[in-house]
Amino acid sequence: MMKGLFAVLLALGLTGCADLGYYWQSASGHVDLMRAARPVPEWLEDPAASPALKAKLELTQRIRRFAVTDLGLPDNRSYTGYADLHRNAAVWNVVAAPEYSLNLKTWCFPVAGCVGYRGYYNEADARAEAEAQRAAGLEVAVYPVPAYSTLGWLNWAGGDPLLSTFINYPEGELARLIFHELAHQTAYAAGDTLFNESFATAVERIGGERWLRTQASDAARAEYAQFDGRRREFRALTLATRRKLQAVYDSPEARTQDRTAVEAMKAEAMRGFRADYAALRAGWPANRQAAYDGWVARANNATFGAQAAYDDLVPAFEAMFARDGGDWPRFYAEVKRLASMSKEERHLAMVALGGAGDTGGDGSATPRPARDPRGVALPAQ
Repeated sequence: MMKGLFAVLLALGLTGCADLGYYWQSASGHVDLMRAARPVPEWLEDPAASPALKAKLELTQRIRRFAVTDLGLPDNRSYTGYADLHRNAAVWNVVAAPEYSLNLKTWCFPVAGCVGYRGYYNEADARAEAEAQRAAGLEVAVYPVPAYSTLGWLNWAGGDPLLSTFINYPEGELARLIFHELAHQTAYAAGDTLFNESFATAVERIGGERWLRTQASDAARAEYAQFDGRRREFRALTLATRRKLQAVYDSPEARTQDRTAVEAMKAEAMRGFRADYAALRAGWPANRQAAYDGWVARANNATFGAQAAYDDLVPAFEAMFARDGGDWPRFYAEVKRLASMSKEERHLAMVALGGAGDTGGDGSATPRPARDPRGVALPAQ
């Protein structure tokens, strides 16, 4: 599941008009989303709301309280309201990468810093941007984002709402998503997608496991185990393919710019990926076999590069949490300290903790140890 971090205060500090339309759609799109939100108690009292929706909303409020009491996450108005967007995504992200690289193109914004994606509230606008990047010679992907964080900047206006784009996720995934997005309000390093997303992913993993173990029913745990099992298998496959592609792009043939040889090796890696996926898919229940078909059909350097941004420093954050004795305030204080460093110092500190990974989605690169992945831009099934 891709949980994209998208700051909406981008209009601050504009110095020209070239991107005025983009900034306007960013600000107005979020305003429209917030206008659609109503407090959860109103939905619970609304006779037109379905019993299934009400049950999910009640669950989210238990998850929200758990986030505060057990995980030390912010206690504010975020995720205490709900909006039905009548569409399948909150925003659509555009990612782009060169023909022979997993390093994502970055876009820079006044508040969020430089990030490896560009988000749109209108899918057609996202696809138009993708075509522009494709015309520039880049490999491109457009993917739906079910949730994003405003980093706590708009809690005074009601905070980030629950959305119809994710409210029907399995219990464990719903809890993890809320924990992930609240983590972005706890610590944030401008311009460092790899650090920010790996931190939030570590919080969601640790917190999600704790929720399932202590709060969920046996049925919810079983449902989530099946859901997460397929996802882990697919992410293990995509991680292996990322490594094969990176080896191709680091090869002597690439260094000597032997395009014919590099293209042949790249094509072979992609053929192997799709063959391995077909074999993996065959072992899944019939009603879930198509879950990743679209992702696989569109897979390219941009989609693989986007995955790396959510994965690669997670082991370091998990090691830090264990080192701090599982003490959430100490852990968050250390993350904030790291966020205040320069990007180079910060990543060196994370590598020393045992975290590193594939080329980051923001264009950074660090050593790559073997580990179980958690990617991004994967369908929620």
